[in-house]
Amino acid sequence: FSSGFCWGNSVERKIYIPLNKTAPCVRLLNATHQIGCQSSMNGDTGVIHVVEKAQDLKWVLTDGPHPPYMVLLEGELFTRELMLQLKGSSRISGLAVAISKPSPAQGFSPGLKCPNDGFGVYSNDYGPQYAHCNWTVWNPLGNGLAYEDFSFPIFLLEDANETQVIKQCYQDHNLPQNGSVPEYPLCAMQLFAHMHAVTNTVTCMRRSSLQTAFSLNPEEVCDALSDYNVWSTLKPINASSKINPVDEVIIVATRIDSHSFFWNVAPGAESAVASFVTHLAAAEALHKVPDVQMLPRNIMFTFFQGETFDYIGSSRMVYDMKMDKFPIRLDNIHSFLELSQVALRNSSVLWVHTDPVSRRNESIQPQVETLVEALINSSVGANVTLQEVGQSQPLPPSSFQRFLRAKSIPGVVLADHRTSFQNRYYQSMYDTAENILMKYPEGLSPEETLDYVTDTAKSLAEVATVVARALYQLAGGTGNTSAIQADPRMVSRMLYGFLIKTNNSWFQSIIKQDLKGLLGDELPQHYIAVTSLVNTTQLVQYVLANLTGTVVNFTKEECLNPEKTPNPEKEMYVYTWVQGSRDPNSTSRVPFCVQSTVHLTKAASPAFELKQWGSTEYSTWTESRWKDIRARIFLIASKELEIITLVVGIAILILSLLATYFINAKAHVLFSSPGDGGTVAY
Repeated sequence: FSSGFCWGNSVERKIYIPLNKTAPCVRLLNATHQIGCQSSMNGDTGVIHVVEKAQDLKWVLTDGPHPPYMVLLEGELFTRELMLQLKGSSRISGLAVAISKPSPAQGFSPGLKCPNDGFGVYSNDYGPQYAHCNWTVWNPLGNGLAYEDFSFPIFLLEDANETQVIKQCYQDHNLPQNGSVPEYPLCAMQLFAHMHAVTNTVTCMRRSSLQTAFSLNPEEVCDALSDYNVWSTLKPINASSKINPVDEVIIVATRIDSHSFFWNVAPGAESAVASFVTHLAAAEALHKVPDVQMLPRNIMFTFFQGETFDYIGSSRMVYDMKMDKFPIRLDNIHSFLELSQVALRNSSVLWVHTDPVSRRNESIQPQVETLVEALINSSVGANVTLQEVGQSQPLPPSSFQRFLRAKSIPGVVLADHRTSFQNRYYQSMYDTAENILMKYPEGLSPEETLDYVTDTAKSLAEVATVVARALYQLAGGTGNTSAIQADPRMVSRMLYGFLIKTNNSWFQSIIKQDLKGLLGDELPQHYIAVTSLVNTTQLVQYVLANLTGTVVNFTKEECLNPEKTPNPEKEMYVYTWVQGSRDPNSTSRVPFCVQSTVHLTKAASPAFELKQWGSTEYSTWTESRWKDIRARIFLIASKELEIITLVVGIAILILSLLATYFINAKAHVLFSSPGDGGTVAY
């Protein structure tokens, strides 16, 4: 059996060339509809045709004699207009998109023009003139492609070498010569990406719940997008109880997730990484201030997961606060400061956005003015200029909006755009390190690259410095803020780790030994997914603990089981045993225990806890399940040859059966020996 299996594998390898570096478009669903792509149950196959210019489409849509076609599309042609042409044709069986290098100069955003529309604070009851982006179209380049539903599979080709193999196969077998029709065998592609869920979240969750209730081996068809938020406080609190109602907390927030057209391709450099790295740097700078434990107000550093999909993380935290499932209540919130997209500033200007509706409240207005004044004062002498947006403009898409839905809270959102996004690649595979102008000299080793301070890092460190100084003042600090300074080298390390390579010496030293699988050499991605604790969440958790925690003299046993120690403050902290850096004199590491205030809390939409799968109040996004996602190319014969081969095969089978029957029937004649008739004696 083993040798037969190996022989079968060997035959398969001679027939098929697998494409290993691809990313599929998968199906996502919400309360009202489904988006994304899928193949038929057994995969979809088509003859490859390379489309390098719009005119090449004529062959696959009308002229080509060998439909259905599998289109290999150059990245710059991956537009809404062209995709809708393909979507309406029965001659298309699938699509492979070659990533464009360099990124399309005109920009590319498959997201919506009005991100998270309907789930922010503005509605018919609250600032109706601002609802549905009536006042400002935040993402004008958004073509909505990621929110279309395609009935054929679409894959991203991430490896230029594999793309070249496909093109070479096409040129050798499929390229029309002098206007003549290419002859068989032809180069074909097969894409497998069958999705189990259909219609919407209500339908798929109902089917999954029925399976769970009545089947011994339930097969769920979709899963809610969910993960965890990361949060910590400047001054330790007991996370298992409630803080005093009179205690005031300033919330600093950013999102840590992104999205693109393709599954788990979400670099999010400008849309997420630059802001949460700035946030981490500001947290580190504040923790270094000597008198922070004496400040009248506490500061909570919050990193929301799933914000791309209708504010999953922030809506869950607000829900938990309202339901008394979180140590901090909504009434404890003094003010709110959010870092939105901050890396692409024009002339070093950072814009301060506020909510014009809540500012009409006489008690909120002076508090917002205090916030804005603290930020502007903190930027004096820095290479960052803060300017307030006019009070008639609404807030951009932000987690702060979910808090405003629950309670009028003074707050601001910092962003590099006054009106529409500066980011030309919002929610796109092109929102990479290059998009935020990260550049390194040639010839650097990985360690040198990790510590090289880029201009982008210096710029974000300036923003972190301004934020940290403003927070110190808002928390009641009266000391000199000039000593509060974010570390550009640390910002560089974080940008390198979250955008280029997680498997670096610094990340290795700050995580648990059993989490080494988190780190890889491929480009990091920041999609929320459906698994618990995605890589980004865990890495933010350990980076925050490293930057804001302290090393304590605990043994491994004490660190892993702090409840067994006599330490009276053990309930105020979280203890983590990390593997540490390598000992210079050996290959082993020097582990240590980190004491921090870093916690995780669920980032799962309340809609699923309440079983309100058709909710319009909370996010209802789910991801379809699938069994097989893969792509391969091979040579395909003509239909006539396939039929002839089949007929000949059947004929040989019938002849073989007849021959076997005849031989079996005449075996006593054919296989008898001359001496069988009797016994011969000698």
